[in-house]
Amino acid sequence: MLSGAETETVQQAGQHAEEAFDPGASILHHILDSPELEVFVPMWKIPLPELHVFGQDLSITKHVVMMWLAAAALLLLARSAVRRINDPVPRGLRNALEAIVVYLRDEVARKAIHRGPDRFLGYLLTTFFFILSCNLLGLVPGAATATGNVSVTAALALVAFGVIQVGGIRQYGVVRHLKNLVPHGLPLWLVPIMFGLELLSTFIKPFALCIRLFANMMAGHVVILAFVSLIFITGSVFSPLAGWATSPFAVFFALFVYTLEILVAFLQAYIFTMLTAQFIGMSVQPAH
Repeated sequence: MLSGAETETVQQAGQHAEEAFDPGASILHHILDSPELEVFVPMWKIPLPELHVFGQDLSITKHVVMMWLAAAALLLLARSAVRRINDPVPRGLRNALEAIVVYLRDEVARKAIHRGPDRFLGYLLTTFFFILSCNLLGLVPGAATATGNVSVTAALALVAFGVIQVGGIRQYGVVRHLKNLVPHGLPLWLVPIMFGLELLSTFIKPFALCIRLFANMMAGHVVILAFVSLIFITGSVFSPLAGWATSPFAVFFALFVYTLEILVAFLQAYIFTMLTAQFIGMSVQPAH
């Protein structure tokens, strides 16, 4: 049996351990947006400028900087690839980018959009490469995943919604585009119900794109951080030796998930682009 003083000492030690490492706070710190930019080491923090326009907070945040870096990287890669555009045989970076562009054009855009697919190719390519760049940039130590922010994915989905609707309106006009929402040949009493459901569906589709990308990109980083946190949790709860014993397993599984995240980065960029192309195709050429 422990004496009262010993019990109090144990409780204080437990409270000190909890204060020393909070796994929940650590995970949230890494996945949430921040007005500060961490440069590789968490202690090196660069405060970002605050900006208020007409009472609205438009301050620069960590995820905004990540999107700027992703856009800058894309511009540099595209410029480097274009320099070799006159080479008779594509090599290196130009060959890799050209293979992706041709695949997205032939297997995604032209198969999903049967009327004027090349009109939407620039948007689809921009969407794919921007999301891919943000996803991969989030795997760099010290960086952050902008696509793990629901505001970013919501903006991407909002742009997709606009392109989908503009494509249909440009093809048929506003009235006929709205009429195309309802399948032909329905009983008259069923038309208002189907119109309401289909109208709701037009908003649900981009919302699904938003949540799918956000959830998948955030979940992977949470899992990686959870495995790493196991080292500090076992070291705090049991003993430092237990933390060291846990570290090989935690690091192995964290690296395994990290490797999967590279695949997920490409997969989620492709899925977002492919589904957007499908929705555009449904808008410019309804199935009925």
